[in-house]
Amino acid sequence: MKNYIKTFKALSDQNRMLILKMLGIKQLCVCEITDVLGLSTSTVSQHCSILRDAGFIVDIKKGKWVDYKINPNAEDELTKQLLELLPTWLTDDEFTKTYTDKVNKSDRNIICTNIVIK
Repeated sequence: MKNYIKTFKALSDQNRMLILKMLGIKQLCVCEITDVLGLSTSTVSQHCSILRDAGFIVDIKKGKWVDYKINPNAEDELTKQLLELLPTWLTDDEFTKTYTDKVNKSDRNIICTNIVIK
């Protein structure tokens, strides 16, 4: 039962659901997710950590960036089944209409160099 609770808690936040939808479009770094959602870097990192711990996403170190992507090899059967359904989630939601284009056009080489760490 603990696994079910962890899985559904990870999905119980709007921003985490949006991050999953974004990563369903393409793999992204924290800066790109931050730019699209308008959240702080630390908030996005925390959301990604929760999604990673639940098995929904994986991180990949690429030079100075850490990319996140949908976990292609989810071991947990529940997580696998939910990830298979991901393309059908929120299809008529405002996010899909508003942000899909923004995600596709996001360019880390511009976004990440413009972020000032305070």
